[in-house]
Amino acid sequence: MSKFEEKTIQSETVYEGKIINLQIDEVELPNGKTSKRELIKHPGAVAVIALTEEGKIVMVEQYRKALEKAIVEIPAGKLEPGEEPALTAERELEEETGYGCRKLEHLISFYTSPGFADELVHLYVAKDLYKMEDAKGPDEDEFVELLEVGLEEAKALMKEKKIYDAKTAYAIQYLELLEATR
Repeated sequence: MSKFEEKTIQSETVYEGKIINLQIDEVELPNGKTSKRELIKHPGAVAVIALTEEGKIVMVEQYRKALEKAIVEIPAGKLEPGEEPALTAERELEEETGYGCRKLEHLISFYTSPGFADELVHLYVAKDLYKMEDAKGPDEDEFVELLEVGLEEAKALMKEKKIYDAKTAYAIQYLELLEATR
């Protein structure tokens, strides 16, 4: 056991949902005392930085109930059981934007909130986009509006707090860094 490791004594799933499960763990701390940990278990997700031939970022605006407002985001969605992240990225890009891509590159994977959740997001860059004639469209409980914005406009949307989530902010910072090193 490392000097930081917490040993699980007991684990109980108190809620099983469509997207997340909530688990309460009793743990033994490195100093021998015990504590409770409230954990969100998530199957993982993907996010896609989709770039048009003109260098525009393909984004969607949608209402987010947890925030009680609409925000602008890069296309994203949760992994289905057994689905490879790259296939999820292609599926979400198609469903949310109507685009397909000929080039898809994995950029990085990161945990969203490791203090209480195990959600791992796989971030991809999609290039050589094309409009799909028979695109599946969003899920029946998703209502999205497609946007294509330049980097400066995306940065302005961040300042206006219309872009308000970590994965999209990360994507914009990545593109800004990429542009600065050209």
